Amino acid sequence: MRLLYLIFCRLLGCFLLLGRSAPANNAKILALRHEVAVLRRQIERPRLSWADRAVLSALARHLPSALRRHRLVTPGTLLAWHRRLVRWKWRQTAVGPGRPPLPEETVALIQSLARENPTWGYVRIQGVLRRLGHRVAAATVRRVLRRSGLPPAPQRASQQT
Repeated sequence: MRLLYLIFCRLLGCFLLLGRSAPANNAKILALRHEVAVLRRQIERPRLSWADRAVLSALARHLPSALRRHRLVTPGTLLAWHRRLVRWKWRQTAVGPGRPPLPEETVALIQSLARENPTWGYVRIQGVLRRLGHRVAAATVRRVLRRSGLPPAPQRASQQT
């Protein structure tokens, strides 16, 4: 019942607008603008949600430039919202933390192989590890040895003799 009443009121309002003259419509628009100005002075600043911002941003593009300056949302506000959105987008963290770290037993095995065999390079240590069932790249062997303070094969061999 209430829905029918609201539909009837809307239809009646549309028919009344068609019958009014342009000066009457202009006067009504001026009165409504004045009401909005009075209400803006009395009410605290509204808190807009992201959905409100999206709707206002989309509608602001279609307003004439003279009206854009006197709306709830100024062009400066729209630009600030856009900057905040871009900043938020680029501050998001990556999908995951990256590769999982090597198990400690593998790191200890790499270090012991390098100490016991000072002439073995990264690729040879990698091959031995592969035969033992550990899948490790030569670059990983190099990184582990660097972090543990062990130099490359030629320098390790010269330090031992």
